[in-house]
Amino acid sequence: IIGQENATTSLSLGLKQNLSFIGGQIGIVSSLRRLDNFGENPYHSYSSVPFSITYSQQSVVYNPFKWLKKIEPLRYEESRKLLVEEMENIAIQTTSFYFDLLSSQKAVEIAMSNFANSDTLFKIAKGRYNLGKIAENELLQMELNLLNTENSLNESKLSMTQAKQNFYRFLEISEKENLELQVPQDFGSIEIDPALALSEAENNRSKVIEFRRKRLEAEEAVVKAKSENSLSVDFLANFGYTQTDESIPNVYSNLLDQQQVSLRLNIPLIDWGVSSSRRKMAEANLDLVNNNVHQDELAFEQEVYLQTMRVSMEYNQLKTAGKAKNIAERRYDVTKQRYLIGKITITDLNIAQTEKDQAIRSYYNRLKSYWRAYYTIRRLTLYDFRKGEKIELDMPRF
Repeated sequence: IIGQENATTSLSLGLKQNLSFIGGQIGIVSSLRRLDNFGENPYHSYSSVPFSITYSQQSVVYNPFKWLKKIEPLRYEESRKLLVEEMENIAIQTTSFYFDLLSSQKAVEIAMSNFANSDTLFKIAKGRYNLGKIAENELLQMELNLLNTENSLNESKLSMTQAKQNFYRFLEISEKENLELQVPQDFGSIEIDPALALSEAENNRSKVIEFRRKRLEAEEAVVKAKSENSLSVDFLANFGYTQTDESIPNVYSNLLDQQQVSLRLNIPLIDWGVSSSRRKMAEANLDLVNNNVHQDELAFEQEVYLQTMRVSMEYNQLKTAGKAKNIAERRYDVTKQRYLIGKITITDLNIAQTEKDQAIRSYYNRLKSYWRAYYTIRRLTLYDFRKGEKIELDMPRF
């Protein structure tokens, strides 16, 4: 037995290009290799391939590059749309946190006003009681109202602190900032045409692109399964130059032609139904995908339509809630004045105050619902109905 030690070092640089129209791959390669032999008679040599053109193709039935050319642009466009949709999701979340904080601020204002009114009415009641104009029961009721409004004020302040922390943390605002949120005023009715909303959704949403991508992927799987049970061809061609020598300069002179062509035919004989089973499974999966996508398309259209109707409904309910708030506030003021002149009982005043507070809370809840509905239809369609333009990010296309 004769021992032998050697080392091989190689360096290569190449460019490859997929040919989607025929399914092959063409490349340009340049390489240099050094062989070192160690032992009693050490030596080294270089071999070079300064320039070589290669072409390879595995199948004439299934062309993976053609399918990549169809599917990958859809994946990229889908990811672009998903990013825009995620931005709209952030807008929806911001809307929720904004109106939660706004409602809590208004709740604190209501609680402070109720506490101040209860304190004033309690002092008036004590004077009336001392004059014998009201019974002790009514005085005790006024004192109980004062205590309840004080507890309500403390609870409202705690809720506002929590809502403020949620809002500031979500938007990464320093808690040292003292934001006083404003009630949106200019929110006129937006007439959204369901046909326009559906058209924009079909043009802009990632879901529609996802439907097309899933169909293409299922169709590709069927073609690939069929190719596995048919004649396939492996073809390799290589044309270039080569040389071998002990010095680097010499391996790049007096170059020799290098040509290689190989063709291999793969003919399936018997696989006991494996390929046929795979093909049938792929076809069944294609039918399933088409059915699921069809159902998803119907559900998607229904979601867009219902959300369009919801925006209109929320706006009408917001107008009604605004009117109810104004009426409840006026009714409370009238009831309070009538109580001060002794025309009604404390029970009537408490009812008026409760209805006023409920009407105000309902109004701000409707504000939140309206704006959430509006930003939801924006997310579903990726269309700004106020500006009449598509919602897009400045990103390169495929």
